[in-house]
Amino acid sequence: MMDEFTESKATDYNKIVKEIFFPIFPLLADDFLQKSRIEEGICLDIGSGNGYLGLALAEKSALKVTLIDIDPEIMELAEKNIRERQLSDRIKTLLANVVELPLQDNYAQLVVSRGSIFFWEDQTKGLNEVYRVLAPGGMAFIGGGFATPELMKAVGKKMKEKNLDWDSHIAGRIGPDAPKKFRDVLSRTNIPESRFEVSYDSVNLWIVIRK
Repeated sequence: MMDEFTESKATDYNKIVKEIFFPIFPLLADDFLQKSRIEEGICLDIGSGNGYLGLALAEKSALKVTLIDIDPEIMELAEKNIRERQLSDRIKTLLANVVELPLQDNYAQLVVSRGSIFFWEDQTKGLNEVYRVLAPGGMAFIGGGFATPELMKAVGKKMKEKNLDWDSHIAGRIGPDAPKKFRDVLSRTNIPESRFEVSYDSVNLWIVIRK
């Protein structure tokens, strides 16, 4: 699941994402598609939650998307969202843990994950799995972000009504000290140093992997 409201029940989580976070996902999808220049093949959305990032990628490209999460309740909501968008022919769900993905090597052209890495039980193993299933020539974007400063401000205003510690929560996830944490984790993976970078600004933090 995504990181902003993990302690709520699945239905409450779905409501929060739809009402507050929804505008972020189409912009992130545009950014990932533009930077990767990958618009067909297989895409994995890891820790997909209710699937809005994967849905946006499918709507904006010819990608076949698999939404992956460890929460069966959230996966049920993702399946409902897939049906509502009439994308059942190109999007499926998979109940799985990122540290042990039941997928073959070199499986996906594009891998994305917004918000979930902060809750992976083993970030090193998870990133190794991302690299393993990524196809040669593929790209992965793993991290967290709000797309634009305006959206980050708008989301923050609404979320502070629900969580007074919202600012410190986000600072801990994607604040100025966060890139070093990601680089430290990456240094312990099997991913060649030439194949990754940490992209950071005040709004977005992404591990970018190329294979």
